[in-house]
Amino acid sequence: MKIFAFIPARYDSSRFPGKPLALISGKPMIQHTYERALSCPELSAVFVATDDDRIAGCVNQFGGKAVITAKTHRSGTDRIGEAALKMGLQDDDLVVNIQGDQPSFHPSVVTDLVKPLIDDRAIPMSTLKYKIRDKRDIQNPNHVKVVTDREGFAIYFSRCSIPFCRDGRPDSVYYKHLGFYCFRMDFLMRFTSLAEGTLERLEKLEQLRALEHGYRIKVIETIHDSIEVDVPEDVEAIEKLLETL
Repeated sequence: MKIFAFIPARYDSSRFPGKPLALISGKPMIQHTYERALSCPELSAVFVATDDDRIAGCVNQFGGKAVITAKTHRSGTDRIGEAALKMGLQDDDLVVNIQGDQPSFHPSVVTDLVKPLIDDRAIPMSTLKYKIRDKRDIQNPNHVKVVTDREGFAIYFSRCSIPFCRDGRPDSVYYKHLGFYCFRMDFLMRFTSLAEGTLERLEKLEQLRALEHGYRIKVIETIHDSIEVDVPEDVEAIEKLLETL
């Protein structure tokens, strides 16, 4: 069993066209993310899965590995499914999905992410959560929230603030979902063959497809937040953060 990371990257983002190529401290964002992935000791190789020649050219220019995929994919996970198949991964290999718009992630989150699938072969898929400290994030629809059962498996993901605290208790706890996933290769192929779910379509959250079709997702709490670049205004904040790392 080997562990491979794929970074899905598309050019045509509605909120931030060309986002993977946006310069952050003089370096394309996709390069920041790629280089951080290379520092994760569990990974055998890192690839960028993209449908755009401009992104592939950028990756090749800085010495990375790019895989060209179709333009018709519903989600980043569907895109890396095609890329992983092209690279000839084995059924028992693990596939890590690292979002290209998280250029400041801490490498240890990948350690947290893959451990459940290494320890328990019955788990098909895992992801991460982070305890929300800033209350503004609870109502922010760009920060997806997650609730889990007592064994740490996902009950639901939403852009809304879940759970809803009817009595407004000051000690209520909310968890932000971090967009990292780990799949067994055989389950990734199954996932990408599933029909799009109603909840997935409404919330625009690909992980809901697994829940709607009855599959379990192990959710691991990490102590490290990962800041996303959603709109051009986020670039300045990321540059300041990277100066402290």
